[in-house]
Amino acid sequence: MILQATPTVADWHFPNMPAHRAQDGDTEGETSPQADVLVAEPEIAKPPMYAVVMYNDNYTPMEFVVYILQSEFRHSMDSAVEIMLTIHNSSKGIAGIYPKDIAETKAKKVNSLAHREGYPLLTQIEPHQGE
Repeated sequence: MILQATPTVADWHFPNMPAHRAQDGDTEGETSPQADVLVAEPEIAKPPMYAVVMYNDNYTPMEFVVYILQSEFRHSMDSAVEIMLTIHNSSKGIAGIYPKDIAETKAKKVNSLAHREGYPLLTQIEPHQGE
C-alpha cells in the first residue's frame, strides 16, 4: 500500500480562515470543524514625549526669542510673549512638547539659527511627564 501525503490547502486571501487538508472526494463546502484561535489586537503605546526647553541668557534679545517661538513652534504672538517672559523670569521655559525625534530636530534647528545670528540662545530637550 502506498501512502500519499495530502497537501494543506490555505487561501492567503483569507488569513483568518483555518487551513484544511484536501482529501480525495472533498467538496468545497465540507470541512472538518477546527478550533478557532482568537487574535488579540496589538497594544499601541504612545511615544515618550520630550519638552523643548529654552534657557535665558543676558544677550539674546527678547524679540528674537518671540520670533523663534512664532516661526519654529507656531505660537501666536500672545503665547510667544508669555513664554518669552517665563523664560526671562524663570531662567527657562517650555517652547513645545513633541516625540523625541521631533524635539531633537527643533532644538538643533533653533540652536543653529541662534548661533548663525550671533546669539548664545540655548535650547535643549528634557523628558516630559504629564498630559
